[in-house]
Amino acid sequence: MSFQEFGLDEAVVHGAQRMGYVEPSPIQAQAIPIALQGRDLIASAQTGTGKTAAFGLPILSKLKESNGKIRCLILEPTRELALQVEAAFKEFSAFTDLHTVVIFGGVGYGAQREALQKGADVIVATPGRLLDFMQQGEIRFDDLQVLVLDEVDRMLDMGFLPDVRRIIEKCPKERQTLFFSATIPEEIERLSSWCLRNPDKISIGVRRSAAETVKHAFYPVAAAQKFDLLKAMLARTDYHSVIIFCRTKDGADRIARQLEHEDHKVAVMHSNRSQQERVDALEGFKSGRYEVMIATDIAARGIDIAGVSHVINYDVPQHPEDYVHRIGRTGRAQAEGDAFTIMTAEELPHVQAIETFIAQKVPREKLENFPYLFTMLFQEEEAAKVLKNLRGAKTFKGYSYGARRRR
Repeated sequence: MSFQEFGLDEAVVHGAQRMGYVEPSPIQAQAIPIALQGRDLIASAQTGTGKTAAFGLPILSKLKESNGKIRCLILEPTRELALQVEAAFKEFSAFTDLHTVVIFGGVGYGAQREALQKGADVIVATPGRLLDFMQQGEIRFDDLQVLVLDEVDRMLDMGFLPDVRRIIEKCPKERQTLFFSATIPEEIERLSSWCLRNPDKISIGVRRSAAETVKHAFYPVAAAQKFDLLKAMLARTDYHSVIIFCRTKDGADRIARQLEHEDHKVAVMHSNRSQQERVDALEGFKSGRYEVMIATDIAARGIDIAGVSHVINYDVPQHPEDYVHRIGRTGRAQAEGDAFTIMTAEELPHVQAIETFIAQKVPREKLENFPYLFTMLFQEEEAAKVLKNLRGAKTFKGYSYGARRRR
């Protein structure tokens, strides 16, 4: 099936074809007809399945010509995703006179205010900065026709749903709403029932395994030796570029400082970095100026960095689907890649959840000639029983299970 067969606007199809779109992906084939008919939609689909085109092409086809009024709003959880969607919309609409403006925090208001004053047909925005403009009376949605909520589960994780509700309340009730999320937990179900009308539902299978081109393994180690093992991995690995995932922003900054002290060229990517710092990190990593990127999960979804040879999980991800997203940053475009996950005894429950999710036992590896301290993980079955008992007891030697030490 070709994109022309959907009844999309020819100028928009031309823009997509110039970007290399030839045949619709499964999410595009199912979502485009629904969106063109003006029906509400809940689509469960992973990042990387082509969903920007799935909602972008029909929206732009329906708008057709610019009238300087905001007729489409797309909400994204992060600046990077907002910038990527804006770039795609500009490419799709290159042969039209439609204008897309992106709104996000971390930068000054001036340039965004000027862009808005010139007129926008489509706004792509993160919730916080959009609310600022709305409260200042600089953005109104009286003419809004289409609302897109993208990566809604990530917005939930980041605590944005209250802001999202406030924004939706300012939108016309007579509108089309398109709802895209990798997963649909209960809280998102409640949001969708509140803001959508008789939606169609489509689901593109959740990816529950790594690409065949990715070799991945867990590396058990005592908690006190995590950073030493990371250093040894980097020293002994012939990598072109590596992304190291940390659970927290403070952890990412700490690891970055320690690696810089070891003469590694390091970029850092997380939500506390300024927009310019994040742009510099991405561009520098892509160009090879930085050999290592330290990131939180903000980089695991929606940022496509070609040529990453290795991924290292310094912390085991707490959500099993994030494991698949993280290690999927390597082994792309049929290239081979390696993904290493450092695991400590406290993280064993997350490891077990990942293996249940992907229905696969991930190999355990030990780095040759590394001076390991003993850890119960070397007797994993016994460690699992101990942790199970700890979960039942809730506390152990000042620790609350799953929480930091009380001070």
